[in-house]
Amino acid sequence: MSRPVAGLAEIVLWTHDLERSLAFYRDLFGLELVSPPELPNRFLSTGEVSGGVPAMIVLVPHPDGAGGGFPGPKRERVLHHLAFKVAVAQYDELRDRCVAAGLEVRGGVHPVLRGVRTFYVDDPMGNEVEVIAPEA
Repeated sequence: MSRPVAGLAEIVLWTHDLERSLAFYRDLFGLELVSPPELPNRFLSTGEVSGGVPAMIVLVPHPDGAGGGFPGPKRERVLHHLAFKVAVAQYDELRDRCVAAGLEVRGGVHPVLRGVRTFYVDDPMGNEVEVIAPEA
């Protein structure tokens, strides 16, 4: 059987605070804003391009606006977590930037991949974000 999926194109996330979410993914994680300013959604490229299609995080303002909220307990959420692959040389730098930003940085061991390092942080909306890099 052929494999029709060539890669992941987008992960789309609701946000109640577009500016805080944008600062997290663009300024802290270094994703490139690729959408024009007139669009209400913010498309951020991870830099990976396959067949002319970049891998992206898309931030969508929630219809409830800034006053809304998401379920607090993780087991009540639909998204468990998302993960970014980073280069060996960027892992410690990104971890240090997360600590300097006041985020709780949690360690972890990947259950399937061997020879990698991982850490976890939460984005401003409470989505867990994993960072994975090969061991140095």
